[in-house]
Amino acid sequence: METGASAPAALHAVDLIRKKRDGGALDGREIGFLVAGAVDGSIPLEQLAAWLMAAWLRGLTLDETCSLAMAMRDSGEKFDPSRLGKVAVDKHSTGGVGDKTSFLVAPLAAACGVAVPMISGRALGHTGGTLDKLEAIPGYRTALSLAEFETVLKRCGASIVGQTPALVPADRVLYALRDRTATVENPGLIGASILSKKLAAGLDALVLDVKTGSGAFLRRREDAEYLAALMVATAEGAGTRTVALMTDMGQPLGRAAGNWIELVESVELLRGQRPPESEDLRELSLILAGWMVHLGGQAATPAAGYARAEAALADGSALGIFFEMVEAQGGDSSVFDDPAAFHKPGATQALKAWESGVIAGMETTAVGMAVQRLGAGREKAGEPVDPHAGILFHARRGERVEKGQVIATLFATNPARLQEPVVTLKEAIHIAKDVTDTAAEPLVSRVFTRESAEKYLRER
Repeated sequence: METGASAPAALHAVDLIRKKRDGGALDGREIGFLVAGAVDGSIPLEQLAAWLMAAWLRGLTLDETCSLAMAMRDSGEKFDPSRLGKVAVDKHSTGGVGDKTSFLVAPLAAACGVAVPMISGRALGHTGGTLDKLEAIPGYRTALSLAEFETVLKRCGASIVGQTPALVPADRVLYALRDRTATVENPGLIGASILSKKLAAGLDALVLDVKTGSGAFLRRREDAEYLAALMVATAEGAGTRTVALMTDMGQPLGRAAGNWIELVESVELLRGQRPPESEDLRELSLILAGWMVHLGGQAATPAAGYARAEAALADGSALGIFFEMVEAQGGDSSVFDDPAAFHKPGATQALKAWESGVIAGMETTAVGMAVQRLGAGREKAGEPVDPHAGILFHARRGERVEKGQVIATLFATNPARLQEPVVTLKEAIHIAKDVTDTAAEPLVSRVFTRESAEKYLRER
């Protein structure tokens, strides 16, 4: 008597934890089992946390990363942008301090004729969250249905939303768990999380901003390069044209780090203002938007895309799209008429230079933790964040300061929350009496295309 093929063995979370702990690689079926268990609750959080820690310690292979990204992408509904009649392009950053480029590149690229369906996240580790920042605008809704998402995109050309229970639900669970279990800084976990959200948006093209330096999640240059190449290869394999830019996070991007104050800085730039402390933010946003416009077929080269984006900044069309998006998602854009009047922090303190010299460097991760502990971030999932907490920087890396000069202003939820961040900032900002080499790090140090990413991974 003939017998059919035997059924695959049952899977158990503890076996997969042990396998990863011992250095083994999980196959697609095993990864899918963990992702499904995260979504339906059949795998307890403590087991998911244990697997995340094992993955963080042992690392994920390229195949594991691809399997995790695809399984999370398929864990819920997916958006189909084909009805928009435009090429769908997005940008995503690996996270930094003061990183607010989304508020600039989304309307800039939309003003140049591409659709920007942007699915973003909340504060994670020492970095701020795009959604937390947008929710500082009264009424702004980040939890839209896919039908509402499509409506906003048709009206404005850009929409920034979060993962709802129906969209990438597995990443929503694992993202929050990683934040609470110190399992953030891992190339495979970061890459899979980012790509699951982006691929669920049905993108035609994607521009990745991979941070390097003291404020990056991945502090070692080779880890950041691996992450960039890994994500480009994974996304291209899924049919999404992708490029990754390695960008500097050796100091906060722009002059504001927080929630509301980052929006204010972004709108100032959209209004054509050019404060010198925000010049790096303006330049990086135009570079990223230029690549988006190029990959979206609206410019022959990234440089031509940059020029188109800069024109959209100059003529006010990008500003109009940003305000239109805010209103379309329920936000009150009138708060930007007088931003200072809306800004009501519970406590404020000026940080003065404790000696004269040159700001030789910043421990940007520590700066980010100071921002979070002022009230801008959260230590437990679901905690509210203070929209008014944060730090304004009045001096940048390489600048000379005099003793007693105000180099930063801190905004906190209440006076008690100021003490620790002040101490942290003093330790994080290095003032040197004599600095012979203050050459700035390049804003963009490397670009990975499909070809260069695949070459990098082959030779690694």
